[in-house]
Amino acid sequence: MNKKFLISVVGGHKTDKKTAKLAHEVGKVIAAAGAIMICGGLSGVMECAAKGVKDAGGVTVGILPGKDKNEANKYIDIPIPTGLGYTRNTLVAGCADMVIAFPGKEGTLSEIGFALSEKKPVIGLNTWDIPGVKKVKSVQEVEKTIKKIMAKG
Repeated sequence: MNKKFLISVVGGHKTDKKTAKLAHEVGKVIAAAGAIMICGGLSGVMECAAKGVKDAGGVTVGILPGKDKNEANKYIDIPIPTGLGYTRNTLVAGCADMVIAFPGKEGTLSEIGFALSEKKPVIGLNTWDIPGVKKVKSVQEVEKTIKKIMAKG
């Protein structure tokens, strides 16, 4: 059975225009690669990336902090309400085959930490300089890295 590649996108629930555009473009890259995007399902980076995925015909999953699936942004295909609050960050990072990190705050930092502790590849685009995070400077570098990691299985 062919299992889908899962890519989590993590970043702030508030974002600037530059990061919003980058997240949207990365979402399109994820869809074009045939991967499924996982995120926290809310606003900011999560919504921008999900819109990019949808614009390119892909599938999105939102692992929500609350108990109401209607809290998900309008670009989430599969909302998963957890009622776990920020604890759901372990699921966002843990279920993915790789993580793409954008700027954010403590929640984003925890997701990066959870992914690294599970030895998952983490790509950082304009985010913290953390050992183990592959820092990239463009959407094209994100795309190359996704393809390389997907090729490894």
